[in-house]
Amino acid sequence: MPGPSRDLVERLYAEPPDRFVAARDAAVAEARRAGDRTAAREIARLRRPTVAAWLVNLLALRRPELVADLVRLAESLRSAQRELRGPRLRELSAQRRAVVGALVAEVRALAAGVAGGPPAGKLPLGEVEATLNAALSDADVAEQVRSGRLLRAAHYAGFGEVPRPQLRLVTTAEEEPPPPPAQPRAELAETRAESAETRAAERAERAAAAERARRRRALDRELDRARGDLARAEAELTGAATAEEDGAELLADLEAELAELERRRAAAEQDLSRAKLARRAAERGVTAARRRAGEVEAALEELAAEEGTASDRADRAH
Repeated sequence: MPGPSRDLVERLYAEPPDRFVAARDAAVAEARRAGDRTAAREIARLRRPTVAAWLVNLLALRRPELVADLVRLAESLRSAQRELRGPRLRELSAQRRAVVGALVAEVRALAAGVAGGPPAGKLPLGEVEATLNAALSDADVAEQVRSGRLLRAAHYAGFGEVPRPQLRLVTTAEEEPPPPPAQPRAELAETRAESAETRAAERAERAAAAERARRRRALDRELDRARGDLARAEAELTGAATAEEDGAELLADLEAELAELERRRAAAEQDLSRAKLARRAAERGVTAARRRAGEVEAALEELAAEEGTASDRADRAH
């Protein structure tokens, strides 16, 4: 079986979160009716996004070109960070704020055009902004945003990519090498400042990496538990759906039998009514026939009496 189409998945993730489960279950039922059990299972595994994630998905699905611009800006930012280009970083940072602000405004407009969506005053635009900023700093988050199937808002705990290829690790035991005799004092100060910035950036990256690793382990454990809960819930859902289908079929059969019995009862009532009318007519016929028979018998008796009288007269005359 081919599984669910991309258009179907995109339609589901464009639905507001409070309608997602109903739309997903309807798609599962439709796939089952079509005999595509693989698609039904895969659709049933789709998880409902949070409101913030739905808003980001709406942006990715309805305005993919804007998300592509965001991804390109993220690549430019990472390139500037790797090369330690201060002026370019400042320029891109200003552009970053403008782009994120414009995307948040676009998200608000898209949400207003969705029937049945959350009211404008309750949109978690702060989480949307945090997710877009995280996409600018983390390539994995950017890819999730571009997919249009984000499940929850993202937050970035680091400080962007650190230009590892151009950094030299300096420990406290090392001494700064003396500058060459011909090196100007201003150039030496700039070199030391860059070295200090490099060490600060390296420490910040190590701290951020440790924090990300800790969060990832915690999230992995939580994800394992959630997947277990999801598997159990899906098994219960499948059993309940099967029982519901069986019950619906039995009810339909019983309703059909009941309709047939009602039809036969109505026909029997009509036959009974006609039989009662025929019996009453027959009773009236019997009564009339009996009355007529009595009248004929009386007439015959009267005629016989007259005949007897006439015979007696004839005998006396002779």
